[in-house]
Amino acid sequence: MIDFSLAGRTALVTGASRGLGQAIADGLAELGATVYGTSRSAGAADKIAERYGTAPCVLDLTRPETFAELAERLDDVDLLINNGGMNVPEAAVDVRVEDYDAVMATNLRGTFFLTTAFGRRWIESGRAAAVINVGSQTGTVAIEERSVYGASKAALDNLTKTLALEWGSHGIRVNAIAPTWIRTELTESTLSRPEWAAELLGRIPLGRFGEPIDVVGAVAFLAGPMAGLITGHTLLIDGGYTIR
Repeated sequence: MIDFSLAGRTALVTGASRGLGQAIADGLAELGATVYGTSRSAGAADKIAERYGTAPCVLDLTRPETFAELAERLDDVDLLINNGGMNVPEAAVDVRVEDYDAVMATNLRGTFFLTTAFGRRWIESGRAAAVINVGSQTGTVAIEERSVYGASKAALDNLTKTLALEWGSHGIRVNAIAPTWIRTELTESTLSRPEWAAELLGRIPLGRFGEPIDVVGAVAFLAGPMAGLITGHTLLIDGGYTIR
């Protein structure tokens, strides 16, 4: 039977205060999941908690020493959406060490140690669970001024496969999504530049940028029972951008 319900599931969505994170959290809640969302800001975390009727979760992905406590406190979570991340767009020759370290600490190191904090508890308790990493098409193809960001997302694709391999026998599925340019307030400054927007659209065979619902649908599928035999996969949501 076709079933996309997430009733009885409990999700943690990192970076849920706005943009894709909020859209994903809203979608999971609409499908019946209990949703916790994180933010680095206590004020934003309170607003997220009020939105979903759950406890506030302040999380800084650059501080892995806090992750074990969070995993213990949110012991009912069985669906982890690693959406939190950052980017510092600049030409490779202009990348500063501090920018490189900040991007990698958030996108890769933080995701790794947060996921393993929850994974450790799932394995110990024998709980089946699912992880969805929010990657990017830049993990598959090169895009100007995205050398460090792309490297972090390519590494995330490999991490997805490795965790899926190690944890499959424990009933834990690990997948990723890799969106193209999605219209959110965070991408508005880029997509509102006519010449650059036209250049980017010329690389997308379907001829449009993504909308948050395009990502939400993919996450909902991978999170639920209809994807029960899918693990270690990165689902490109790119309108064909990476075909060539």
